[in-house]
Amino acid sequence: MKLVRCGEMGSETPGLIDDDGQLRDLSGHVDDITGATLHETTLDRLRALDVKALKVISGNPRIGPCVGNIGKYLSIGLNYSDHAAETGADIPKHPILFLKATSSIIGPDDTVSMPRGSVKSDWEVELGIVIGKAAKYVSEEDALDYVAGYCVCNDVSERTFQIELTGQWTKGKSCDTYGPIGPWLVTKDEIADVQNLDMTLDVSGVRRQTGNTSTMIFTCAQIVSHLSQLMTLQPGDLISTGTPPGVGLGMKPPQFLKVGDTMEVWIEGLGRQKQSVVMDA
Repeated sequence: MKLVRCGEMGSETPGLIDDDGQLRDLSGHVDDITGATLHETTLDRLRALDVKALKVISGNPRIGPCVGNIGKYLSIGLNYSDHAAETGADIPKHPILFLKATSSIIGPDDTVSMPRGSVKSDWEVELGIVIGKAAKYVSEEDALDYVAGYCVCNDVSERTFQIELTGQWTKGKSCDTYGPIGPWLVTKDEIADVQNLDMTLDVSGVRRQTGNTSTMIFTCAQIVSHLSQLMTLQPGDLISTGTPPGVGLGMKPPQFLKVGDTMEVWIEGLGRQKQSVVMDA
């Protein structure tokens, strides 16, 4: 299933995308798409619905973040071998973890607003993992059993805050609007091989990133298992899994986002995002 949330910010209603690409209303069956509704029993109940009997949501409503009330937004850094090479970093021995504030989360086509004075805001297409049931001390072999599905993430990053201000990467990752997710949460049964998905990101019509999840250093299963040794992963938690090469920081000379730019972000089977870039007033 492709689960979606649509409507005004803070008032989104649940829906799904049918096989013909139409947006259907799920509000009579679940209150929202959150951790509370992502357990496999609920997903099985939704799969059993007569999709054609669901009301079509007409018009062109705003698409919101594909998961609401996210408790933790966990992010993995330098997880593509070719991206680590472009930044001059060593291949990590264990997943590099940083947090991205949940207040950064916006819908897939919402406007990205750079913080005042930003001159080093950057783009990062990433595969997102959405947890479906509580995971603690899970094995790598069982890790994907705890996953509800996957989504597109754009880990927008302010490099001055991330690298040049004393502290951790979280500073540069957590700016308001720097966490577009969606358009859909695609349940894991629709993804034949999560470790073989193409991904791209264009800036103002120019291809900047091209990659495939096969070049991840740590697989989705390894990431979920590793994090579950450190903390309990709760239903609705989101994990972004790193970015392939082509970020602005890695270009020679580096290039960064400008007011008026657009970012178009795509992952095979998971949909497409498009954001315009403005500056905070």
